[in-house]
Amino acid sequence: MPSPLLAPRAWPFHALALLLVAAAGWLGLWQYDAWQAHRAAEARDLTRSEPVALAEVFGPDDPFPADRVGQPVILSGTWLPAQTVYVTGRERAGVPGAWVVTPLVVGPGDSALLVVRGWVPATDLPPAAGIPDPPRGPAEFVGLLQPGEGTGAVDDDPDDDLLPQVRIADMLQRLDRDLYGGYAVVAEEVAPGAWPHGADALNDGTAGLAAASVDQLPPVGRFTALRNLLYAVEWWVFGLFAAFLWWRWTRDEVEAERFAAEG
Repeated sequence: MPSPLLAPRAWPFHALALLLVAAAGWLGLWQYDAWQAHRAAEARDLTRSEPVALAEVFGPDDPFPADRVGQPVILSGTWLPAQTVYVTGRERAGVPGAWVVTPLVVGPGDSALLVVRGWVPATDLPPAAGIPDPPRGPAEFVGLLQPGEGTGAVDDDPDDDLLPQVRIADMLQRLDRDLYGGYAVVAEEVAPGAWPHGADALNDGTAGLAAASVDQLPPVGRFTALRNLLYAVEWWVFGLFAAFLWWRWTRDEVEAERFAAEG
């Protein structure tokens, strides 16, 4: 006997189940994409936005603004060359190396901001002589803001100038002045027409160094667009329920046909 599931009267039920499952799956993907889009928008890349004055973003005693990670700021101040340090463990194109970090006095009360001037290969680190002398005197350039790091890495030798991370607390022990609660990376590319950067910058300290990359973007909130994600799950559950009803109906039809045949 032909299966009752192949009978013409069963076709509308199969079509309805397929339509409901497909629609629920598509609507769930649509809500999931909306959830991802909202999160991507919150973690937007500010590095190409118009530079603003550092004072417009935060001060030396303020916590780092989480929504300004990567924000280009105009930095104007004086270098502290004697406090230059090297943050190890930074790769560039697969080559191990370090960031060259020098404080810049920028804020009121002689507050300083740590500035990543560039990158050097590990073979050039002290005591090697492959690193150019740190800059001296006044400077004005664009930097990209980054929050201080806290990876938990331990400095094996506190007496040298090699550090495992850009941790503000570690640098406070080396300087006799207040530090901003973050650092800046000298900008290689900013918004078109922005000044001062590149060849227009004043003494940005990048001569002889490779450009350092910005690794961090704004963090995404835990509950960002959560409603869209819940809607996506809801649609997928609805699709599974429709598939379950179709399965129950097909099982009941087969069982009824079998009982009729046996009876």
